[in-house]
Amino acid sequence: MSSSMWQGQYDSLFIGGEWVAPSTDTKLTVVSPFTEQPIATIPMGVEADIDRAVTAARKAFDSGPWPRMSVTERADVLRRLSTEMAADERVMAELITAEMGTPILHSVPIQAQRARLVLDATIEMGLNYAFDEIREAPTGRALVHKRPAGVLGAIIPWNAPHLITLYKLAPALMTGCTAVVKSAPDAPLDQYLFAEMAVRAGLPAGVLNIVAGDRPASERLVAHPDVDVISFTGSTGVGKSIATVCAGLLRPVTLELGGKSAAVLLDDVDVESTVDTVLHGALRANSEVCTTKARVLLPRTIASEFVDALVSKVRALKVGDPMDPDVYLGPLVTAAHRGRVEGMISTAVDEGATLVTGGGRPKGLDTGWFVEPTVFTGVESWMNIAQEEVFGPVISVLEYDTDAEALAMANDSKYGLSGSVFSADPARATRFATRMETGMVEVNGSPAGLAAPFGGVKDSGLGHELGHEAFDEFVKINSIGIPRDLEWPAG
Repeated sequence: MSSSMWQGQYDSLFIGGEWVAPSTDTKLTVVSPFTEQPIATIPMGVEADIDRAVTAARKAFDSGPWPRMSVTERADVLRRLSTEMAADERVMAELITAEMGTPILHSVPIQAQRARLVLDATIEMGLNYAFDEIREAPTGRALVHKRPAGVLGAIIPWNAPHLITLYKLAPALMTGCTAVVKSAPDAPLDQYLFAEMAVRAGLPAGVLNIVAGDRPASERLVAHPDVDVISFTGSTGVGKSIATVCAGLLRPVTLELGGKSAAVLLDDVDVESTVDTVLHGALRANSEVCTTKARVLLPRTIASEFVDALVSKVRALKVGDPMDPDVYLGPLVTAAHRGRVEGMISTAVDEGATLVTGGGRPKGLDTGWFVEPTVFTGVESWMNIAQEEVFGPVISVLEYDTDAEALAMANDSKYGLSGSVFSADPARATRFATRMETGMVEVNGSPAGLAAPFGGVKDSGLGHELGHEAFDEFVKINSIGIPRDLEWPAG
């Protein structure tokens, strides 16, 4: 199967386990960030389509088999879904590269393979999740019972559409919830392929419903009276608006929002062995990643040496056709987004940062929404480039003198999503990491893995995805007082 088979004209939405006609004739055109030409048209979902999708999910939850299956039975279905995902992994990666510009070099491991690994890890954790737990105390004996929360409204961003869909769906489905996925208008095609995978895997009708739409569709989903929990990934401003609506409804919500993560190099690091990891942490997937560590904090004693090594490698990166396996940086997702990134580069120059390399559009690439990989030095914490999320291939270098100053600079952000620390002494780096005001930190590039919770603090969000903590977002709890002599199976 080729990714080109998933490009063209679509005329239906996935609701209630079927491909159904949309409520209106409004179309959404998907444009290639590389060729700037249309590659597909799909229906633009509106409020009425969201209503139909929620109705299907509500019916599937209230009277369908999915919430009533054992966790083992649900795991069997989701393992079949994982098999389908593995079979079309390359197709999924190529499709996401075509619709939003991430180089295939990154789409395969990040967009496609990681999504399947998330599902596999979640299945295994779900089989060990304590849906029933006996708790003993002198004052009584309780059965703490966790049941599925109900209908999930999942709002997906464009930058990692398939991966983030699985971040939300995997734990929700394992607990027995049903879902309405509202996909992003800038990258909706992958959801069509995913829906076909779900059908082939035997997911019961109505458990998964998918509608591509814009803000009105999202607003309807967030406020719909038959939705039980909302999970949103996107900008902090929109996340705060969603939180306000959910607060008024006393509706649980998880928010994975913006970031301005710092990569902190302590003064004992080896430059040669560190620079590649720092570069990848800052520029992978076009830097259109919420956890990108593009705010690089360097001890003044090694700053010049490190910047020279970093700039040399940045200038050697291949920019171009994102389907080329040798290309490291592709085009940004839209012309408007490129304009925003270019505006932030211009502001950094105006504020006094030193442009060392990049800053413009690559020569010879007149078509496509490209920005050169860019490095600024002389950046101060107050500057816009150090405080606001760029979401493009721009690295900001800040210098410090002491560990205490480095920690203060790392924490000088309204965001707190991710970060990294580098040191020849991993214990020293880990101690530093425990004092960073952020949800996730990598020591010497070590990933936390899929068993650890993923989530931020401050303006980076509420709640968690991944890990056992993810299941807690999709359950309701009954504390049931029971007789001392009642035998009840745990699990």
